[in-house]
Amino acid sequence: MRWMVVGAKGMLGTDLVSRLVEAGHDVLAMDKDEVDITNEASVDHAIDSADVVVNVAAFTAVDAAEEREADAFLVNAVGPQYLARRCKKIGARLVHISTDYVFNGSSSTPYLENGAVAPAGAYGRTKAAGEWAVQSSTDDYIIVRTAWLYGANGACFPKTMARLSEKMEKLSVVTDEVGQPTWTADLADLILRLVEATVPSGIYHGTSSGRTNWHAFTQAIMTSMGKDPAIVTETTAAAFQRPAPRPSFSVLSHNQLVAAGIEPIGNWLERWNEAAPAILADY
Repeated sequence: MRWMVVGAKGMLGTDLVSRLVEAGHDVLAMDKDEVDITNEASVDHAIDSADVVVNVAAFTAVDAAEEREADAFLVNAVGPQYLARRCKKIGARLVHISTDYVFNGSSSTPYLENGAVAPAGAYGRTKAAGEWAVQSSTDDYIIVRTAWLYGANGACFPKTMARLSEKMEKLSVVTDEVGQPTWTADLADLILRLVEATVPSGIYHGTSSGRTNWHAFTQAIMTSMGKDPAIVTETTAAAFQRPAPRPSFSVLSHNQLVAAGIEPIGNWLERWNEAAPAILADY
């Protein structure tokens, strides 16, 4: 099977390319130098023959998107539309990565795949528009929403906390934002399993099982480093004034995975313990 990965040099893209190569697939890894997804001619030129195209490229600077929503819209909505159109023309399946930010974070129960989106900020609005663009431009797609990603090949929350713990005696971390920390290697494997199973077109949630908050996640990180988790103290989101709103609840349902016969990613803490040596090897 011939795969094209757009945004291949990012944290998820790097792990996805590695997983596909490991599985024996023919993989073309593309990044900004090879294709500009905001330019339809560039997309048409770069993507000429493929069975599967995975779009990992995105404008993910959540705070910057509040001031640069037009730029974020180009990458997160217009680009996916161009990719979807091209995939339809060449007969390729499009896998598009989306986010929990399409929801407003006010729920107390896991967000369903077919639930109404209601983004609270610019980043979420542009990603929701990207989902719509994909669904309206091709019939052969898999949209995978994910959240709280961390990985060995890029900046991420565990590495930031690890660095701070070397400089500070105490780490003040919020308890009122709940989600599912997800290892990019696990998400890469899930993407492969979804495609190989030829699941129906639709929206799937690619996050770890279970739930936690940033405070408890940081305690787990400290434990993995051999540090006393008690150095992590509690605070609330109100203590941090940031341009973009953050969802207070980012737990995503895995109902569609189960319905398609796909096993969801395992419990977040079990997966963190598996991932920790690789993530903390270089921070």
